Amino acid sequence: MVGLMDVRLANPRGFCAGVDRAIEIVERALELHGAPVYVLHEIVHNRHVVEDLSARGVKFVDDLGEVPPGSVTIFSAHGVSDMVVRTAEERGLRVIDATCPLVTKVHVQAQSYAGKGHEVVLIGHPGHPEVEGTRGRIPGPVYVLSTVEEVQNLVVRDPSRLAYVTQTTLSIDDTRSVIDALVARFPEIQGPELKDICYATQNRQNAVKRLADDGIDLLLVIGSKNSSNSNRLAELGGRRGVPSFLIDDAREIEPAWLTGKRRVGVTAGASAPESLVQSVLARLEELGAEDIREMQGVPENVEFKLPDDLARR
Repeated sequence: MVGLMDVRLANPRGFCAGVDRAIEIVERALELHGAPVYVLHEIVHNRHVVEDLSARGVKFVDDLGEVPPGSVTIFSAHGVSDMVVRTAEERGLRVIDATCPLVTKVHVQAQSYAGKGHEVVLIGHPGHPEVEGTRGRIPGPVYVLSTVEEVQNLVVRDPSRLAYVTQTTLSIDDTRSVIDALVARFPEIQGPELKDICYATQNRQNAVKRLADDGIDLLLVIGSKNSSNSNRLAELGGRRGVPSFLIDDAREIEPAWLTGKRRVGVTAGASAPESLVQSVLARLEELGAEDIREMQGVPENVEFKLPDDLARR
């Protein structure tokens, strides 16, 4: 025990509709087709989810060349490029697309802009699977950037024929400043403001802001290190002046972090299961948590349909 403390639990937190759908797609594919089922990249960015599915017969691959021809193959929630789709077709793979519908919406918007002759700015982090998938869906030039400084250095062919879209899991505040910089530099640029940042990302970031306003002394964000939205939550806590730590599970909690802390905030990224939250709360109780209280939050009732061939009848 490191001392008595209160815990404030963010609401909403954890799984979003896109993650729920992606995991259910994998589980239904296992049920209908049997193991092995192949998934290109991690279905969602959470180590525990990936390990659990691997133990049940899912094989995660980084290249479609690792998948035997004709095998059931699932594209992750982050989406893939046109080239990946063509490669899967050439290999005769039985593809099930688990791309989050909100990511697909970004693909459609970007393609619409490009089809009208606009160069496209993609606000996001280069190398992230969602960004690479979106970039690979857009015909013509694509400029990937994530900072105001990069906006200032951007050189485009025709400033009057420019549009932008955004990665869905970014920091709302950072994205707003980048959009403002783009509009200031390229007044004729077209784009969807902040509408492409998904509802779950916005809600979870707003919940962290409420935790900070409630006077927490420490923030624990449950999520894997490669989870973009989880990293943004930890960064947001830090910007609000709250020491913030991104942890995969309860085992990573360092008791020294809690010394002298009277109120601890807990949240979870959109790909972190609620079971991990409960294990973290149990560990905090062992370390001296007395009052664990869930904060009021925005209700989430979004649901995304499964692909028709997987839907339960």
